[in-house]
Amino acid sequence: MTDPHDQSRGLSAVRKALWSGLRFTSLRLRLVVVFALVALTAAVSASGIAYWLNREAVLTRAQDAALKDFRQQMQTRAGALPPNPTQDALQAAAGQMAKSSQRYSVLLVGEDPGGRRIHGYSDLDGFTLAKVPKALREAVRKEQPLTDGNKSPYHLYWQRTVEHGTPYLVGGTRIVGGGPTGYMLKSLEPEAKDLSSLGWSLAIATALALVGSALLAQAAATTVLKPVHRLGVAARRLGEGKLDTRLRVSGTDELADLSRTFNRTAENLEKKVADMSARDEASRRFVADMSHELRTPLTAITAVTEVLEEELDAETGSVDPMIEPAVRLVVSETRRLNDLVENLMEVTRFDAGTARLVLDDVDIADQITACIDARAWLDAVDLDAERGIMARLDPRRLDVILANLIGNALKHGGSPVKVSVRLDGDSLVVSVKDGGPGIPEDVLPHVFDRFYKASASRPRSEGSGLGLSIALENAHIHGGEITAANAPAGGAVFTLRLPRDASPLTAEPESGAGAGGAAGAGRAGERSEEGKEET
Repeated sequence: MTDPHDQSRGLSAVRKALWSGLRFTSLRLRLVVVFALVALTAAVSASGIAYWLNREAVLTRAQDAALKDFRQQMQTRAGALPPNPTQDALQAAAGQMAKSSQRYSVLLVGEDPGGRRIHGYSDLDGFTLAKVPKALREAVRKEQPLTDGNKSPYHLYWQRTVEHGTPYLVGGTRIVGGGPTGYMLKSLEPEAKDLSSLGWSLAIATALALVGSALLAQAAATTVLKPVHRLGVAARRLGEGKLDTRLRVSGTDELADLSRTFNRTAENLEKKVADMSARDEASRRFVADMSHELRTPLTAITAVTEVLEEELDAETGSVDPMIEPAVRLVVSETRRLNDLVENLMEVTRFDAGTARLVLDDVDIADQITACIDARAWLDAVDLDAERGIMARLDPRRLDVILANLIGNALKHGGSPVKVSVRLDGDSLVVSVKDGGPGIPEDVLPHVFDRFYKASASRPRSEGSGLGLSIALENAHIHGGEITAANAPAGGAVFTLRLPRDASPLTAEPESGAGAGGAAGAGRAGERSEEGKEET
């Protein structure tokens, strides 16, 4: 059976999808809809007012003409009858009144000489006393008191009715001084047809206004959005690093001011990026030159320190015990300086984009074992890795990554250090966990920063502050990543994730694509006409 909660969630997802599809994500569409709604509101309002005014005018004109004629007929035809006419005389008068040009039916009600109530019909089948509203009959029969403002006891009353969808005008009055009471019934169907035609005409006009407003909105949207689109394209090109992008400005409106502002911003950005690129390039060149220059004297110093170290280890004891600590300090610092220079040169290669992979098929377990064995860490590291897990990577750079991660764990975390290897799809995951207290939360975001020291009070340490940064760069050049975190049970965990085959990364880059950020930044400072955009 289907879970009703699952059905509810499914329906909710469908509703959300439909609503997201109905949302107006296009500015052009929103402009067209707004224009159309405004035009529709204006057209409907104007058409409604015009229809109402014309309806009242048409009905009032027809009504006044019919009532005026009926009043005259009552005065001339019905008023000429005696107070108690006969049935034939009443019928004849009704027939004569119905022959009016206004084409209405007539009903006369009176009393014959014997006091009996009699009726005169011009159209017995079409108009009887039952079709006269009761309220109208009571108003006609009611005698009004005479006052200065009312000179007649009886008046002409009328009412509009609808029967079977056809509108009618019903009127009635009574002869003053005695005589029959007369009613008239006039069909307003011709006027209703005229009003219906008028309504259709106004509806068509409203539809045309709606279409015209949509076309006008489309034209206005094109006029307004074309510069906005070009501005968006130019901003996207600028974000892609094409800092020579400019907009061609014409006009004095707000969009032209926006284009000028964009051009000034792009120009200032181009200058600043060019200056920063020049300074960055000079800094990298200085570091590279300094590293190369230091290697020559450092080689000589290293040779001397090796001789001094051999003398220290010799059984003859030829070194004066008073200067032995100084000699050992020189040897240690020389090695540290040598490592620092090598790290600086490696960092320079990464920054210049000249670092390249030399791939080979590597057994991960053997590679890690060789790295640990070469540094005499076998007793301090617990390796959990199956043999036979092969990957195509750069062995030298992988050794640098592993040496930095394991060495960092031993130096700052302490034993036991556990290294484990597992496969995750096409990725190789190596985790290095130490037995220390973990990394402070405020330090975690900076562990891969160059020259970062966790304690400001101890800026000098055995490391150069570049090891983890170089490890991360070597992971990136493989298309991988290194993350640092704290284990729930304590201790820091560094996780290395690399693709099992880095061969796609050794393909030649496309023409014009720089290998490093420095080359790209340098080219961004050049100007070309290809970056022009019109507005």
